[in-house]
Amino acid sequence: MICILLIGVVAALYASVGHGGASGYLAIMALFGISSLFMRPSALVLNVVVSALATWAFMKTGHFRWRLLWPFIVTSIPFAFWGATLSIDETAFKIVVATTLLIAAARLCVPQGTVQLKSLVIVDALACGAAIGFLSGLVGVGGGIFLTPLLILCAWATPREAAAVSAPFILINSIAGLLGLISQSVNFPPWLWWACASAVIGGWFGSKWSADNSSQSGLRILLGCVLVIAAVKFVLV
Repeated sequence: MICILLIGVVAALYASVGHGGASGYLAIMALFGISSLFMRPSALVLNVVVSALATWAFMKTGHFRWRLLWPFIVTSIPFAFWGATLSIDETAFKIVVATTLLIAAARLCVPQGTVQLKSLVIVDALACGAAIGFLSGLVGVGGGIFLTPLLILCAWATPREAAAVSAPFILINSIAGLLGLISQSVNFPPWLWWACASAVIGGWFGSKWSADNSSQSGLRILLGCVLVIAAVKFVLV
């Protein structure tokens, strides 16, 4: 029961910045000693649920920009599927990812003046989409923890626009990764559907709060905090 409730809390926090929360779900499942066989598919299912809610909330408020999304998903979908079919020793990889997230979090939390947005470079977006998709499928996350800070730090989007684009990106990536796992014959735990219900409630509150109320500076700080939490969990899980 405590595990299910914590999943709802994590869903609310991550949905508030347009994320699905897979890294948080992985950490919670590791904390409660859940078998590694269930962790990756369960995290991706929960990711699909929460990112779908966040996508709906941001699209409803008009923050979503299709032209920021499509160059990333064109390459991320096949690479997420491919990454999900592979199995590797993830210890060293997680340390590198955690370090990257901490650097991004530090930059996001530093107060900045008005930033002039730049046009998205399609070739760069295609390359980044492939890399993010592959890493996401490999680890069992949706990729928002990589895409959101990338969009903001490259001045391709405002924090709210980045959150609005990351939500459907995570949704699509998570589905692709989940299909990759299913192709390898995975099993789902019986408690997963209760966890989904908890994630729906938490994700709805988090995404609605972010889409309607939070400020740009507040989103930067909140995203920075989420990245720090994700970095710690990547190392511990």
